Amino acid sequence: MKLRDAGSLVGIDAPARSQRYAAMRISWVLVVTLLSAFSFSLGCGKKKEITSLQRKEAATLVSEADFAITLRDYKRAEGLLTKATSLASDNASYWIALGTVRVRLGQRETAKTAYQRGLKELEDFVAANKTDVSAVLEQVSALALLGRVNEARAFLEKLPARFPGNSQVRSFIERKQLDQMIADPKFKEIAL
Repeated sequence: MKLRDAGSLVGIDAPARSQRYAAMRISWVLVVTLLSAFSFSLGCGKKKEITSLQRKEAATLVSEADFAITLRDYKRAEGLLTKATSLASDNASYWIALGTVRVRLGQRETAKTAYQRGLKELEDFVAANKTDVSAVLEQVSALALLGRVNEARAFLEKLPARFPGNSQVRSFIERKQLDQMIADPKFKEIAL
């Protein structure tokens, strides 16, 4: 007894079967591609691992960007910092530097995005390193750069309870470093 294919059982001729099969295959390829892209973007809640080579390359790019900033070549610095943030996307200082360069280029919306990403990376770092006072104080600066000064003040007021007796926190508050920072004309140039 000879096996008949499924197409002949439902009355579909060979060319139509071939076209239908090709359409189904394309549909499934598309579905599988979209699902794999979606699951890759989710990353199971994990960030993409950054290699030491990528970190070194990013640091080199940032060094070149610093030199470009010294020469007031902000466009070049912006390109270099963009590459650095794509390589080491978890480095808050790279994002904040990118934001400052974009402000100088008059790109306030993209600067805001970079500052927000820098703040998010600081928050993630602090969540993993709860005792790192320097990173917590950098969050205050990032909030101020974003123009969220009242939020920065409220955040700062909570730090003595969070870090009782910490000399860095006490010094930052007693010396009114937030007020000094936001009054500084150079800070005003880069703040939103």
